[in-house]
Order: sequence, then C-alpha cells, then structure tokens
Amino acid sequence: MLKVKPTVLLGKDCEVDVGVLLGYPPARGENIDKVIIGDAARIRSGTVIYGGVTIGKYLQTGHNVVIREENVIGDNFSIWNNSVIDYGCSIGNGVKIHCNCYIAQFTTIEDNAFLAPGVTIANDLHPGCAFSSKCMRGPHIHKGAQIGVNVTIVPFVHIGENCLIGAGSVVTKDVPPYSLAYGNPARVVGDVRDLTCTTGLTDRPYKS
Repeated sequence: MLKVKPTVLLGKDCEVDVGVLLGYPPARGENIDKVIIGDAARIRSGTVIYGGVTIGKYLQTGHNVVIREENVIGDNFSIWNNSVIDYGCSIGNGVKIHCNCYIAQFTTIEDNAFLAPGVTIANDLHPGCAFSSKCMRGPHIHKGAQIGVNVTIVPFVHIGENCLIGAGSVVTKDVPPYSLAYGNPARVVGDVRDLTCTTGLTDRPYKS
C-alpha cells in the first residue's frame, strides 16, 4: 500500500510507482509543503513532485519527471520522460509536454498547448545581472499553441492562440494568434488555417 506524507493529498484511483517522491521539501520559501493531486493520476517511477504543488485530475507523468514548488496545473496534464517544470508556473487543462523539456520559472501555458521533445524555455533577460531575479518571467504560451521539436523560447514572449512554431526555431518576439512561424529568429510565414495536408487524410489540418 502506498504511504504518503500527511501533507500529500491524492485523489481517488491514483496509481503511483515505487521510486516516486511526493512532497519533496523545497530549499526556498516557507510553509511550502502541501501537494494536491486530483483523481486518476498515473505517476511513474523517478518522478519528483515538490511541496507546494496543485495538479488536477488525470495527471500522467513519464519517468524521471521533476515538478518544482508553487506550480498550479490543471486537469488532463501529461508530461513525459526527463522533463522539468521549475517553480512558480501556471499550466492549464489538457496541456502535453513531451520528453526532455525545460520549463523555466514563472512561465504560463494555457489550455491544450503542446510542447514537442526538447523544448527549452528561458526566463532571464540579463543573466548574471544583480537585478535579474527581480525581473524574471517566462513566456506566455496561449491556448492551443503547438511548439515543435527543439524550439527555444526567450523570456516575456507571447505565443498566440493556436500558433504553430516549427522545429528548431528560436522565438525572440511575440507571435500573433494562428501564425505559422519558424527560423532563428522565428518569423511569421503564414496562417496555420491555410496549411494543407500532404498525406491526403484531411484538406486543412488546422482549420478552425
């Protein structure tokens, strides 16, 4: 039978592997201890969830996932092997984060966004500056945005609703809703609603 700390509140029908740590004590802050996880979670071995985290129903983790303190995460959240969410993030419902991703502190990810393997998010405009900790903020990824493999996103950037960011891009400025953008630096090259499907399975894969 799974034994958890009194400060860890698990919903019904959760499945937690051996080798999972729930309520790991943060080194920073005070009174950050409670972990709340909703019903029907599936938490795989190697996962570490720090104290001070709230996650909704139907959580799915891969192996060796780290979720730091002061994160608020919605329902139907999936995060796959070897990905890290640093502290102080806000993540909506239906978000999927693939393998080997890093989500920096103070990032916002809205409902139904998807991050492909290797996405890296930054939050420090002036690394090494004495004041950098006072102005840290990650990007804001809006509802339904799709972020491709090995994309890097710099601090403060907004990626608009239902955008598609191509693989390997470096996003350095805001991307308007429904944009197709790629490159280094990423540039808007079209509207995702105009894209056609080359497989013939559908006419327009991103039509609204």
